[in-house]
Parts: sequence; structure tokens; C-alpha cells
Amino acid sequence: MPSAKQMEKLAREAAPRRDIDRPDNPAPNDSSPSESWDAVLADPRAALADQIVITEKTSQAKDVRAAIGSRYGDVLPAEGHLFDLLEPEDVVPAWKRWSPILLRPEGLYGTRPAEGGNKAAKLKAIREALRTAKRVWLATDCDREGQLIGQEILEHYGYRGQVMRVLFTAQDSQTIREAFGRAKPNIEYARLYAAAVARRQADQIYNLSLTRTATVILGQGARRVIGVGRVKTPTLAIVCKRELEIRNFVPLAYFEIVATAKVAGGQFQMRHAPQDRIVKREIAQDVVKAAEGFEGALAVRVEGKRQAPPKLHDLPSLQKLCGSRFGWSASKTLEVAQELYDGQGKKIITYPRAEVRYLPQNLISDVPRIIAGLQVGQSFSAIPVPEPPVIRRGANGTFYDKGLEGASHHAIIPNVNTIKKLPEVWPRLSSDEKKLFDVIARAYMAALMPDFRYRQTTATLDVHGFEFRAAGRQPIELGWRAAFPEWQPADENGNEAQLLPPLRNGETAQLQDPKIENKETRPPPRYNEGALIEAMQNAWRFVDDEVLRDRLKEAKGIGTPATRAEIIGGLKKQGFLIAQGKNIVPTETGLSLFGVLKQADPALVDPGVTAQLECLLDDVVVGKQEMVGAIDAVCDVAERIISKLKEGATTGLPSLLGRAGGNGPGTFPPTPAMKRFADSLVRQKRIKPPPGYKTSISICRKFLSEHAPKKSDGEAAGKLDPKLVSHAQLLYAKKLAQGKGLIIPDDARTNSVTMSAWIDTNRGKKRRNVNRKTSNRPVGSAAPQAAPPKRSRKRKVNADAASTAPVSANSSRTPLRIPYGNKQVALKLGARYGSEGWYAPPGVDLSAFGERGWLL
Repeated sequence: MPSAKQMEKLAREAAPRRDIDRPDNPAPNDSSPSESWDAVLADPRAALADQIVITEKTSQAKDVRAAIGSRYGDVLPAEGHLFDLLEPEDVVPAWKRWSPILLRPEGLYGTRPAEGGNKAAKLKAIREALRTAKRVWLATDCDREGQLIGQEILEHYGYRGQVMRVLFTAQDSQTIREAFGRAKPNIEYARLYAAAVARRQADQIYNLSLTRTATVILGQGARRVIGVGRVKTPTLAIVCKRELEIRNFVPLAYFEIVATAKVAGGQFQMRHAPQDRIVKREIAQDVVKAAEGFEGALAVRVEGKRQAPPKLHDLPSLQKLCGSRFGWSASKTLEVAQELYDGQGKKIITYPRAEVRYLPQNLISDVPRIIAGLQVGQSFSAIPVPEPPVIRRGANGTFYDKGLEGASHHAIIPNVNTIKKLPEVWPRLSSDEKKLFDVIARAYMAALMPDFRYRQTTATLDVHGFEFRAAGRQPIELGWRAAFPEWQPADENGNEAQLLPPLRNGETAQLQDPKIENKETRPPPRYNEGALIEAMQNAWRFVDDEVLRDRLKEAKGIGTPATRAEIIGGLKKQGFLIAQGKNIVPTETGLSLFGVLKQADPALVDPGVTAQLECLLDDVVVGKQEMVGAIDAVCDVAERIISKLKEGATTGLPSLLGRAGGNGPGTFPPTPAMKRFADSLVRQKRIKPPPGYKTSISICRKFLSEHAPKKSDGEAAGKLDPKLVSHAQLLYAKKLAQGKGLIIPDDARTNSVTMSAWIDTNRGKKRRNVNRKTSNRPVGSAAPQAAPPKRSRKRKVNADAASTAPVSANSSRTPLRIPYGNKQVALKLGARYGSEGWYAPPGVDLSAFGERGWLL
């Protein structure tokens, strides 16, 4: 293991050096404002053969070419990351055998060309161009990941020419030209690159080390991988903790008393709802008796208040709002935003993967143009933005340079350079794109409008020691609220929003018709994807230590805006989380994994621990932490957890026994041929298929073995003869297992059908049709849905016949555990509720309850 000083040297060498002593280095090729870009684009001789531009993707390269032509050399696109980190066994061959150790190499993990897509061809084109290029312009995305994608290419090939960094937060031609004009030497972004390297290296060491350790120690013969991720596992924990809170929640019945108060100016509702809830009806009845016909002097307090507009949107706030308002997944919000940012003929918002909600002060000059452009359209013309607009600076305002420290891009706003084209672009937008742009535009306009001013009136009445209260809010000046005419905050609903008649302090009020209202405490709500992302962003809430909480409030939570939706999608794909309406809930598998990991070491599932590590990684960007120091901190935590797991192995830690992964034998689906054969047996023999025969290959195989016609030698006829795994099949499976950290089940190694099912389950998305339109799909967006299979009339009849097969019947009451909020679903499935709780009556099919984990 090298010393810290040696590691620091590696870190410094990770940033390209600007070779300013070379006499053949051309001067920066910046265009002057007076230069005619039309002439530049029209003149092919303007291209410089010794320069190249590297973009992050093909669509970006197209936009850059449209903006600058070949003025800065050939424009060559990458395809996201063109390099992956080496695997542990590539660095240390002994690490091929999984064991509970920290997989930290000497120095840093090296890189190797990534596979898939058109990456090889794009990398080859860039590699050949680098041989003669004296200057490279990095025009990848403006965030930390974009810095890594571009610079890792130069690092891998040891490029030592001049490197300029081009940053743009909008993708229209004018913005791109201006960005090239103010490009800076890439060395100025060494910290941004170091932060990206630190995060990537730390994640590889932490995730692979703890995945292997957990699999070896906790798997114990399960023949499956127990995946542990520095961000993924705490994210699962957030959802599991909430689900357990809901399941263990015991509702408390309590009472409130409401009465009508009459005064000279009219009448209104007053309520007795003490902080210490009334849980005995006798006490509530005493309050009713005291209130009946009571007259007394009101204590009235009137305050003038004002409320500033909400902050502009970053990606997490957009995902939360769209999740609650439109029911969108986090990945869909990002996908729609990406299309508004770089979609062909659109480009009407700024960079969508924003992580801050402020704007730099140099964008104040753009305000008049953006407002004028928005108000041309019918949707925004009625919003009364004042002239001049209200410019708020500082931490409580909109324009705040200090709030952008450590961030590479600002809040999401309309694009100033395309705002004039909005009337032309608007008809081409989809309904979802219009919805999202409306949210972004109204937030921007509201930020430039006056405060919402209102009069807060609170009236209290002492009724023989019982306080009755009423509150109301009367708007004085709508201000920014005029930008949201149909929106009402949650805290203004119900009694707080009632309109009060004119009230004077000390005037007499008479209570009439007091009533008892039955209330019941409710559990915390389940997370939707937007709320879960907000919880990831505000991970400090899961920390008990007050000093540490304050420190973590300044951090950006766990994960990054660009990866959080992808992390949630990965947990769904692994079967740990599922969507239930708009909400995200853990599966029984996910809860099982959470429980085992928490018992093994709580740090594995603690969002606060991960938030602390994220803090250190983020500090690299602003120079508060060195790259190697951040990696050291992550490795120290990983090593401590590994030691604790190894100690626990000697004292009998729990084993998952194949329950928590979905990669064990029998958990992948049968092949289509097996399902068709099983359906034909159901029809021919008029028998009932077992529950799960269409989702579990082991259940399906057992059913076929029992009911398929027998050969003379006693073996089943049909297509059940075991076929050996081919050499090509085994090679592909090994490559898949190595790439995803999986273990090939033993029965899959000896049976071609089982191996095919295992491969289909674990290889992820099928390759899309190359002729299908795939441009502008952002990394991490939701996977496209598979096309529905063609249905023939014959197949429909067969399916109907299978669906009408008799259900299994239980001979006695079966106790059930129905989670809170699932009453209607349980009743539809046949469950009933009695004095001893939920149960399934005799004759009710139990398979649906078993699939949901509701059987006791």
C-alpha cells in the first residue's frame, strides 16, 4: 500500500498538464464578438486539423457542430463513460476468489475500454485524433460526471497537449458559442475531476468489498449475491424503516370539540384541540357541557405577515413536485427535463441535473429578456410580474454566488437564448413537456414578484379553562402567489383557511352547538419517488447527533441528482422495491435483506453514515478535502464494517439462506416453451396448475414432471429431456456473472433450459431495434416497455381456460397480517376481520396473500 504522499502525487498527476512551453502550441482560438459566425461556419478552411472537440454524446456533438462548425477542429462524441474501472482480479489475481477483505489496490484502480453500444468505434475515433491533436476542447456536460467522462479519456491515453474546458448550461447555438469564447484551461477544474475520481474509486472499493464480504459471511450456501452499495443500501433502508413504522403503527383514538361562535359581525367555527390529546370520551363530554351556550370575551390577535416566494427548482425538487402532482417516477421527470434541455428543436431550459436552487448574479441581466419572452405566450401573459422585477440577493433570495460554491451549474430556468422561439417551439412539445416547462417558468416568474402579504387573525376563547381557538388568513397582496392561481399550500387547508368575520379584541362571543369529533392518529405516509429523493437529499434528518446534523445540512445528502433515480430503479429491478400506485414500498425480500444487514452492522444501512462520506467526497470540489483523504475515509468505514462482519461470523450472524436476492435456484421464470407446455397440460387434463408456475422455473418443472406423459423408460415425454449447457452459453453466463457480481447456480450449469432462464433474468434490458429512434434518451431514464406479444384468438381462449381453473381451498381459518392501508385489497382477495384480527375463511385461495407476504 503506498504512502499518503505517494497517493497525493498520483492525484496531482490525474489532472492534465498544460504544456505551455511547446512552441507549436497555438494560442486560444477564441472568437471576437464582432466576428461573423455565419462566415466562420461557411468556411471549411476555418477548421484546425491539430484541434479536436470532445462531447459527451452524439446529440450534443450535433448541437456543437451546428453552433461552431469545425472552427475548433473535428467534433467527436463519446457515449457516456468510454472507460470502466478494472475489476479487482484484474489488479490482484488472488482477488478472483471472493473473501471478506478490503479490495483496495496499490494506488488507484486503472481503466479499461467499456463495452456495449457503439463505444468501441467512438473511442477509436477519439484515440486516433489524439495522436496529432495539440489542443483538446472538452465540451462534455458541465457537472462532475461530465468532467470525468471527458478527462478520463485523456488520462487513459496519457495525453499531454493543451486542454481547454468548455462549460455551458444550455444547449442552443448562442450559448455554446459564448461558452467556447470563455473556455478556461482544464487545469482550473482539477478539483472537480479529483472529486469525481474519488467518488468512483471509493464506490468501487466500498461496494465490491462489502458485497463480497456480505455474500461470503451472510449468504452461507445461498448460492446468490448479497448486493451492498454505499448509496443503494441506505436508500433501501429509508423505505424499509418507513414501512416497518407503518406496519407497527398502533392508531390512537382521540377527540376534538368544535362549536359555532356567534359575534356581532357573523359566525365562525372554533375548536378545542389541546396539544395533549383528549383520549377519554368522558373528558370530551365535559368540554361539550362547558361550551354549551357559553358567552365570553374573545382574545383577538391580528398580525401583518409576508411570505417570500419559494426557491427555484433543482432536479430533486422537480422530481418531488412531479411525483406528487403528476404521479411521475423520478426517472420520467429527468427524461422529460432532458428532452426540454437538448431535444431537437427545443432546448428551452437550462441544464436539468441541477443540485442547487440559486442563480449567479451575472444572470440578473437576463431577467428582462426571459420575462418578456414568457409573457408573449398565452399561458404566462396573465402573470403580473412587476416592472422592474423584484431582484432578491443573498441566501434568502434568488441570486447568490456563494450558494453556488462547489456546484458546477445553477438552478433550472428557461433558456434566455431560445425564449424568443417559445411560440414556435410550444406546439411541438408533448403534454408532459408542457407541464414541466410550466412548472419551471412559473417558479422563475414567481421568484421575481413581490412577497405574498396577508393578515393573520387568531381568536381564542377561555371556556372554564378549556381553550377554544380559531384562525384565519386574509390576503392583502397576492404578490408571487398570483403565479399559482390554482395552488393552495397544505397549511392553509381546513380550519386555518376559513374566512373570519370582522373581530375586535374583547368583544363577546357565544358558543352554540358544540360537538365531539372522533379522530385517530395516522401513520407516516409512504414515500413516492419524489419524496424518497428528497429524503436522500436531506439525509441529515436520519442523524441523531445535533452537531453532526447541522454539519450535514450543508451537504447534498446521499447520491447525486444524476444518479438517485437510477439507484431507485436499480432497487426495483433487483426486486427489493416495488411501485404501489404512486408510492414506493419494499418487498418482503427487501425487508429481509434490510433486517439481516442491520443486525450484522447498523452502519451498513445507516443513511447518516453515507451522508458523512458524501460530505467528505463533496469537500474535494471546494478544496476542504484531498482526493486520497476522501478515499481513505470511505475505506476506513468499509474496513471497520468488514471486521465487524467477520467477528459476527464466529458468533452466529443470521444467514439469508437464499431468501433475499432473487438469484437463487428456482427464483427465475420458466422459459416460454415450458409455460406453453404447462398450459396445454392444464387444458388437456383439466387439472389445476400450482400457484407460481408461471414465475418460478422450479415450480413449473415439478408440475411438468408430475403430469407430462411418460416415455417407456419412465422419463417424461415432450420437451423435458435435459439438454447440456453449450460452451458458448457457459462463456456468456460467466461473463455476465463477472460483470454483475453474480454466482451461477449449480442447476443452471447442468441444464440448458435453466441456464437460459438465468441468463434472461440477469442480463437486463434486451437490445433495442437498431432502427428504432433512440436519440436524446438520458442516462438513467426509465427502461422502455417491451412491446406486447401478438395475441391470437386461440391463445386467448387458452389463457381464459387456464384462468378459470379451480382455486386451492384451505380447510380452516388462516391468520393473516395485513399492512396498514391495504384493507380494500385484502377484502377483495377474500380476507375477513374478526375479534382475533385478519384471517382468510375456508375456501379462499391463499396464493395471492402469500405473494404479498401477508401469511403469518
